[in-house]
Amino acid sequence: MTVEIETLPNGVRVAVEPMPGLHSASVGVFITAGGRHERPEQNGVAHFLEHMAFKGTPTRNARQIAEEIEDVGGYINAYTGKEMTAYYARVLAADVGRGLDILGDIVLNPLFAGPDIEVERGVILQEIGQSLDTPDDIIFDWLQEAAYPEQPFGRTILGPAERVESFGRSELSGFVTEHYGPDRIIVSAAGAVDPEQVVAAATRLFGGLSPRPRLPVAPARFHGQERRESRDLEQVHLAMGVEAPGARDPDAFVSQVYTTAMGGGMSSRLFQELRERRGLCYTIFAQAGAYDDTGFLTLYAGTGEDQIRELVELTADELRRSADGLTPAEVNRARAQIRAASLMGLESPSARSERAARMLAIWGRVPPIEETLAKIDAVTPEGVRAFAERLVGRADPALALLGPVGDAPDREALGRRLVA
Repeated sequence: MTVEIETLPNGVRVAVEPMPGLHSASVGVFITAGGRHERPEQNGVAHFLEHMAFKGTPTRNARQIAEEIEDVGGYINAYTGKEMTAYYARVLAADVGRGLDILGDIVLNPLFAGPDIEVERGVILQEIGQSLDTPDDIIFDWLQEAAYPEQPFGRTILGPAERVESFGRSELSGFVTEHYGPDRIIVSAAGAVDPEQVVAAATRLFGGLSPRPRLPVAPARFHGQERRESRDLEQVHLAMGVEAPGARDPDAFVSQVYTTAMGGGMSSRLFQELRERRGLCYTIFAQAGAYDDTGFLTLYAGTGEDQIRELVELTADELRRSADGLTPAEVNRARAQIRAASLMGLESPSARSERAARMLAIWGRVPPIEETLAKIDAVTPEGVRAFAERLVGRADPALALLGPVGDAPDREALGRRLVA
């Protein structure tokens, strides 16, 4: 199966991947703007805007938007990330046109009515409050802020409550004007779809948009810092992060293989050593994210107050040992996990639609899955060990801790142990 790509005269890109044998399709409108495109006073507005898209247009109110898609058994939703905002729907083949029409309407024609803004403001403030009350949510926001302090890339997607309380129609429409230009719109569809129908719908909906200048984006600069807060909890929640390769870096796949070998599953080093062998935690994992100009490798664990020092020190020891001790079997297993996850994920039209949009945003094309698999297979044990050596050699982690943190080592002690 191949992805058909067309660029409209105004810069809107359309990606369509038919999947024979399916009865459903995933259609999406992806905007290559998110949290990192906000100025300080705008922090949280991209997410607020995503919420407001569903509150009504000149032709549909919020209830009609929901009913029109659910009347045919469909599903509609959205999310805001650091570099992309996505509006998407899952529908049956006969309703692809309806799904695209609704998505185009809510993206291009939100009303931003005053009463709706106030209602949704309350919803988002509740979302922020829920996040603050969820330690294994808020710890990752804190880690991002510690790693990229005073930068758009380091700010939370939700934004602080005081900012959200100040947003009005002008802030919402201003972000649309600044960032929802046609060259930042990707229409992507996969599953039971007809390429000609999707391109025609995209042309009708988005072809009349006029080009707009792009605003500069502040580069991401990693500066390892620490944030810790003592709170009366049962566990200490620990998140550690180090800079990793960005999406275009040749080492991006090496980073994924390394992270999987260290903390990507039940067979990973950290899981086996810290949970299975020593019983120091219930949850421990690592993950790597790759962005436009940076990457972020994060590790999370939760443990008891009396175990936090041992857990941090043993984690540093395992990371240090990985520089010369990762075996070919560990690397092969990690490659197999990533390979299988890539192929299994692409059995979903939603995953294929999102993949096409992300690849277009990064590369300006959609690499065949065989090309991606070849890059995974090309990662060698020697390359992974060299990557690990560079990683721990910098000894500059970011650290976030929440809970009874009194006995937890600080980031300087962690850095020293990484290179001991």
